[in-house]
Amino acid sequence: MTPLKWFHSFLKRYRGLMFLGLFMTTVIAALSIAGPYLSGIIVDDVIQAGNYDLLPKLILCLLGITLLTSVLRFLYQLVFETASQGLLYDMRGRVYRKFLEEDFTFYNRKRTGDLMSRQTGDMEAIRHFMAYVIYAVYQNILLFVFALLMIFTINAKLALCMLTVLPFTALATFRQSKEVKPAFQRNRNCFSSLNAFVQENISGNRVVKAFAKEDYEKEKFQQENDKFRDAQIMGSRVWMKYVPIFEILSYTLTIILMLYGGYMVIQGEITLGDLVRVNGYLWMLNTPLRMAGWWVNDIQNFITSVEKIYSTYSEEPAVKTPCPTQCPQQSPEKEEENTSENSHARIHGDIEFRNVTYRADEEDIVKNVSFKVKAGQTIGIIGSTGSGKSTLMNLLCRFYDTTSGQVLVDGQDVRNMDLYDLRDNIGMAMQDVFLFSDTIEGNIAYGRPDCSFDRVKHAAVMADANHFISALPEGYDTIVGERGVGLSGGQKQRISLARALLKDPSVLILDDTTSAVDMETESYIQKQLKSVKQDCTVFIIAYRISSIRDADQILVMDHGHIIEHGTHDELVAANGYYANAFRNQYGEIPYDLMNGARKTLTR
Repeated sequence: MTPLKWFHSFLKRYRGLMFLGLFMTTVIAALSIAGPYLSGIIVDDVIQAGNYDLLPKLILCLLGITLLTSVLRFLYQLVFETASQGLLYDMRGRVYRKFLEEDFTFYNRKRTGDLMSRQTGDMEAIRHFMAYVIYAVYQNILLFVFALLMIFTINAKLALCMLTVLPFTALATFRQSKEVKPAFQRNRNCFSSLNAFVQENISGNRVVKAFAKEDYEKEKFQQENDKFRDAQIMGSRVWMKYVPIFEILSYTLTIILMLYGGYMVIQGEITLGDLVRVNGYLWMLNTPLRMAGWWVNDIQNFITSVEKIYSTYSEEPAVKTPCPTQCPQQSPEKEEENTSENSHARIHGDIEFRNVTYRADEEDIVKNVSFKVKAGQTIGIIGSTGSGKSTLMNLLCRFYDTTSGQVLVDGQDVRNMDLYDLRDNIGMAMQDVFLFSDTIEGNIAYGRPDCSFDRVKHAAVMADANHFISALPEGYDTIVGERGVGLSGGQKQRISLARALLKDPSVLILDDTTSAVDMETESYIQKQLKSVKQDCTVFIIAYRISSIRDADQILVMDHGHIIEHGTHDELVAANGYYANAFRNQYGEIPYDLMNGARKTLTR
């Protein structure tokens, strides 16, 4: 599908309104003929012939035409504005829903500012085209054609003489359209880049201030701003080069009329009234010629915006729910119906990684990993930074697909499962805590927005968050700033944990969730997690031994491999990576554990 065909799929719904608006535009263009025609009658039949009785009737006709034209002009502008806003509403909604369907790989490659510019600047260019450019171009073409036909009815030689400007107009329009498209593409790219830069710096303003890099960022912004300004100026130069040409061509029509038309009046080939008529039609010829450059700009801007939005929209996620081969291809109209939420089956919680390898950017992040987890078990994962711990959980949630091997949930490959089914059964407290600009209650209840306040509070108690939330002036109704601004790192982690616990998931993933809390709070949270252990499979990714020492099974990862696995006591006795980490965090290993290690090694 081409970008314009994709755009047309949205336009179908508003074809009726568009045709109504174009019909009224046609009527207005036809009524525009009447003014100059009646003016010619006034000159010939009233002023020169002396039939003054006709004057009141002609003036009433002119007033009636003016009134009718004004009413129709208001109505068709209302129609086009309604159609444009409706189309933009549909397009923005579908593009946003497509953004939500995209996988992690998509967002790893795209900048937030670029995606925002698709939903703002590019969408606005489309709305402007729909609300104004379509009817303006159509109306001006009709005015030009109708005026030319009327001049032909008055005098064919004069009309042919005035047509001599058309080849030059067509050539200038063609050349401008060829030059202006790359200029607009460069302009939109620079706008996206500037938008992305500003968004990044506003989000990261605390880092900028912490490193006192305000002057550095101002200089970088100036560079981006200069690029955007230069792109704007270069684009303006294109149409500035051609606008004078269109102006000259339009004034050429006036010169032709005054010279050749005046000569024809003197020779008696046309009457003075005919000359007045042609002069009245002259603006209907001049305006389209004078505005041609502007219309070319607006049309190319529209095409560029559609292409940029479609290039983003058309990227299919690599990770998506498999569709059976027998299911029919869905139409765009049916696409919206699939957003409704239905009840989903609860999974049991048996997990197996079978020879799993994941490769990204020409590097193996996870290498031939295999392990099994029974439902209800707690699994601790520890390892050096970049060893692939979080990647394992991303593969389990199917944020990415394995390069080879299988991730099985209840014996079923996750690639064959409904994505919503899978993820709705998983509660995840992520390493990078993100909180929405909402109340604390709204953030905790994000996964279950219809749950009662008692359940929200219970989850907060389990995450040891209730006491500090209750101490806030507005308690659970406190509005959290963007990304949790106003809360400490530990407080954000506990809210994130409460959000995950509230889902009552079959699988709970805690990715370094207690790194920012004190040891006492961590101990309390560990005790609370034991109450959900029986019917929930728990994965705990941590650097602290205290977070995972009570796990049923501990996996030790290094460079994408599982290098050790077992219980805490078994791993300490093995005197490997885990035992070394234990010594680093707690000092020398206690004598009884070291004695156990010697016995194990002796065997």
